[in-house]
Amino acid sequence: MGEYATLYALAKMNGRQAYILPEMHRQLAPLFRITLPVVSGDVVRSVPWRNYGLHDWMSEEYRHIKGKYVRLTGYPCSWTFYHHLRQEILQEFSFHDHVKEEANRYLAGLRGQRRNVTYVGVHVRRGDYVWVMPQVRKGVVADKAYLEKAMGYFRAKYQEPVFVVTSNGMEWCRENIDASRGDVYFSGDGKESLPGRDFALLAHCNHTIMTIGTFGKWAGYLAGGETVYLANYTLPNSPFLKIFKPAAAFLPEWIGIDADLSPLLNGTQRQKRPSPQSLSPSLARLVRCNRTFGGGRSRGWCQAKAGELVTD
Repeated sequence: MGEYATLYALAKMNGRQAYILPEMHRQLAPLFRITLPVVSGDVVRSVPWRNYGLHDWMSEEYRHIKGKYVRLTGYPCSWTFYHHLRQEILQEFSFHDHVKEEANRYLAGLRGQRRNVTYVGVHVRRGDYVWVMPQVRKGVVADKAYLEKAMGYFRAKYQEPVFVVTSNGMEWCRENIDASRGDVYFSGDGKESLPGRDFALLAHCNHTIMTIGTFGKWAGYLAGGETVYLANYTLPNSPFLKIFKPAAAFLPEWIGIDADLSPLLNGTQRQKRPSPQSLSPSLARLVRCNRTFGGGRSRGWCQAKAGELVTD
C-alpha cells in the first residue's frame, strides 16, 4: 500500500503516467478499488527502465525525476509522500462492497446491548518481528504493558469502547491481553484470521492501536480516528534508524507511547532465530544481506520494485 500510494503521488508530482506490476495488483485488487493500470510482464521485460531508488521519506529531488521509463525501487511508506493527496489515496483504497459489508456485519455483532459503542482496532505485530527486532534492528516489539496503556487511554476517554484484536501471534495476545472486562474480542475466534479480513476490520473501526509495522499503520490511516502507536522502540544506535525516520512514519497528531527497552538493555530479550521460510519476504531479503541496513551493494540487492513511471 505504501508503494502504491507513493507511486501514485510521485507520478502526479512529475506529470507522469503510473503503472503497477501484476504482483501488486494481485495483492491489492481483491480488497480495494484501485485505478492504476497494470503493466504486463512482457512490457516489463522489454522496456529499458531506469531504476530509481527511494528512501522512506519525501525529498525535494523526487519532484524532478528524470528519464522516460523509470522504475521506482525501495520500501516507501511515509505519509510525507502522499498525505497532501489524502482524499485521493483514501479513494484508491476504498474497499469493495462485499468487503465493507462483511467487516461492518462483524462489528455490528459485537455491539450487544451497548448504545454508545466506540470500536478500537488493535493490531499486534508478532511473527518474524519477535526475532528480527532484537537481533537485527536492536529494537523491541510491543509488550503487555504497552497494550494495557493504549487500551487504558481509550477506556478513560470513551464510555463504551470495544477492542477488536488482530494479530499474526494470536496465542500470545490471548495470554497477554486482559479480556475479563468483556470489551475485548479476538478476531477469527481467537485464531489467526486472513490478513485481508483483519485489515478490513481494523480500517472500519473508529480508532486504532498499532504496535509496529505498516499493516497497523495503514489501518490507522484508513480508519481516520485517533491512532496510538509504539514509539521509540529501537536503541539510539539501531541500524534501522539509518533508513527509518519516525517523524516521517507517524502522523504528528498520532499518539506515541514509549516502548520499554529494558529487556533489550538487560540482554534478556533473546529469541530463537526463525527459519527463512517463516520470515516475511521483505525481512527474509534483509536477513540474507551481509550489511542489512548499511548501504552499498547489499542495500541495492535488498530493494523491491515499487512501480513504474512513464512519460506520455
